[in-house]
Amino acid sequence: MAETVTPAVDDTPAPASTRRERSGWYFYDWAMSAFSTTVITVFLGPFLTTVTELAAGCELGADTCNGYVYPLGVKVAAGSYFPYLVSLSVFLTVFALPIVGAIADRSAHKKRLLAAAAFIGAGATVGMLFVTGDRYLLGGALFMVANIAFGAGVVVYNSFLPQLGGPDDRDGISSRGWALGYLGGGLLLALNLVAVSMLGEEGNHQRTLDLARWSIVSAGVWWAVFTLIPLRWLREHPTAAARAGGNPVTDGFRQLGRTLREIKAYPLTLFFLLAFLVYNDGIQTVIALASQYGTEELKLGQSTLIVTILLVQFLAFGGALLLGALAKRIGAWKTVLISLVLWTGVILGAFRLPAEAPVPFMVLGAAIGLVLGGSQALSRSMFSQLIPAGKEGEYYGFYEISDKGTSWLGPLAFGIVFQLTNSYRVGLVSLLIFFIVGFLLLLAVPIRRAIVAAGNTPPRVL
Repeated sequence: MAETVTPAVDDTPAPASTRRERSGWYFYDWAMSAFSTTVITVFLGPFLTTVTELAAGCELGADTCNGYVYPLGVKVAAGSYFPYLVSLSVFLTVFALPIVGAIADRSAHKKRLLAAAAFIGAGATVGMLFVTGDRYLLGGALFMVANIAFGAGVVVYNSFLPQLGGPDDRDGISSRGWALGYLGGGLLLALNLVAVSMLGEEGNHQRTLDLARWSIVSAGVWWAVFTLIPLRWLREHPTAAARAGGNPVTDGFRQLGRTLREIKAYPLTLFFLLAFLVYNDGIQTVIALASQYGTEELKLGQSTLIVTILLVQFLAFGGALLLGALAKRIGAWKTVLISLVLWTGVILGAFRLPAEAPVPFMVLGAAIGLVLGGSQALSRSMFSQLIPAGKEGEYYGFYEISDKGTSWLGPLAFGIVFQLTNSYRVGLVSLLIFFIVGFLLLLAVPIRRAIVAAGNTPPRVL
């Protein structure tokens, strides 16, 4: 029996969300954060760099490696391979993620899209079990599949946020999701820390490599298992376009084309997105390359890196809630600006860190933890206010291009500077520009006017 769809559907409020539904949404952050932390932040950089160095003819456990590999005939320094892979994966997501978002907006079954992205990404992560010896090409291919699938899952996941609460509630909802994600990622890291401490052998580099591989695999299993909770607890909130029927894939492509033509009607939304892409590029590069910097430049052991990132995770849990509370008092826009000033201090502090000194590295990690979760969670909720109704998936597709480990300019700059100077410290300094320019761009956004221009109601405090 056909339903009558009235023209006012887009203006009616979304059905009220339940605590169970919001908890299910939070749990996808718990599930996927294992990939962000255990894989991207801690293990994959050193693991894949070591595999690449073996392919370049370097000895396992060598202090330095000046060798090269030749993927597809291109000469690449072994130490630059992983940063270049991050950049390549994001180049591909530039095309993929807005399409995923457009399809999500036209689909009445967003949970199925979430499941597909999560299980493909988790499967590719588990596939790292077969990256042995010098199979750096296999490792690179699996990483790109997992990273793109990860981004696709986050696009669909984020598109639920505007349907879970009103303008005054989203900062808190987003912050609680990030906080639970850091707690889940930290718990898996704690388990991996116990495994590395109990099973590792001093000087046995092959054992260290094997433990890193299994830790990566554990993140894929964690991601897949805990994704079952949001798939059960979340509810579908189809848009008017989805309820109108049609093929979500072909209609999604057509909708994306219309959005790309019409997006110039929301210049302030674009301006905010530009600011976010710049400063978040810096944040994601720090996250993605921190363990490589600690291993290769500061000569710190794997256990030190895991303890530090574990410290970051648990402090980020509290930091996300703390900055969320601050945003409730002074507004998300001002709170994110403050966090970017703190990020600039983090980069300057990291540049001056002495080699083979675990304690200063851990102190800096604690500082990162306090600003990391809040700056990301509040950016996500701010952006939700700037999206025209019914196009959440598409706009979060653009947003996700530079979110959660998918930045490309930062790793590209880091990799090029390293290849030119052979210095990780100089490469790190190149990231300052992202935080400074991002701060200035965000400062120039008239956030209340931007929300109204998108057709939305501003929260009481900005």
